[in-house]
Amino acid sequence: MQLDPTMRWRKSSYSGNTGGDCVEVADTPTLVAVRDSKNPDHGTLTLTPKAFAAFVGFVSAS
Repeated sequence: MQLDPTMRWRKSSYSGNTGGDCVEVADTPTLVAVRDSKNPDHGTLTLTPKAFAAFVGFVSAS
């Protein structure tokens, strides 16, 4: 999937401004895109909103 270069990426407010080691997410009309802030050009994982919610729920419970 080709992502729009103007997508608005965001990360957790808990990440601070240290410049790396963060997961960034961006919403599209049908998917949630996830990438590594250290290597934003090295691939993006895309999930449905339902799958992303399940992922966040799992990580939060761990």
